[in-house]
Amino acid sequence: MKSYGQYCPVAKAAELFCERWNALIIRDLAAGPCRFTDLQRGVPLMSPSLLSSRLKWLVDEGVIARQDLGEKRSGYILTEAGREFAPLVEALGIWGQRWTRRDLRDHEIDLGLLVWSLERSANPLAFGKKRCLIRLELSDQIKAKRLWWFLNQKGHCELCVDDPGGDVNLYLACTLPDAIHIVRGDLSPEQAIDTQRLEVLGDGWASRAFTKWLNLGPITKVASRRATR
Repeated sequence: MKSYGQYCPVAKAAELFCERWNALIIRDLAAGPCRFTDLQRGVPLMSPSLLSSRLKWLVDEGVIARQDLGEKRSGYILTEAGREFAPLVEALGIWGQRWTRRDLRDHEIDLGLLVWSLERSANPLAFGKKRCLIRLELSDQIKAKRLWWFLNQKGHCELCVDDPGGDVNLYLACTLPDAIHIVRGDLSPEQAIDTQRLEVLGDGWASRAFTKWLNLGPITKVASRRATR
């Protein structure tokens, strides 16, 4: 990693946190402990070898730590130093919402990142103690990538690439760009439904809990102040 060659604390902190990918790793760990594979899904353009070396660096710097997650699974958590940086990452997100939002470019329409973020942020407790199976149809995608299932049970939301079986309680349908616009906060779920950019069908109890399950964060409420060009 390149150094600024200064003793200034701003320079020292920037060496660590302005390095590409580091803020995104902290962004994902701020939501809770993650396994290596979970972190990979949050940074799909980062090679496994680079992610591995970056995690080792952050561990050596005392920003993150390895932790046993049970069931013979190890993962990573933020240390006190990492938790102190998490609000700064959130502030970056708020600034980004306010000043960088514009029409999506082709390379930003990322299917993997969308379904991962839905699984990661979902609130399975929105349905109480009921098992709830959600089927998402991305109508503009090829057949192999069109259907996705989210199984909510026992307080956990699991993304399934194949139908896990059982009754589907909630059917969602929209295009991939519209799904991203909803998750990013450009389009509220209510607006998407009213304008028929999102179709929501299913059991009444599941439909009523949909927005609670979606669990969009407060950052999605930040209005854009980017001037139109």
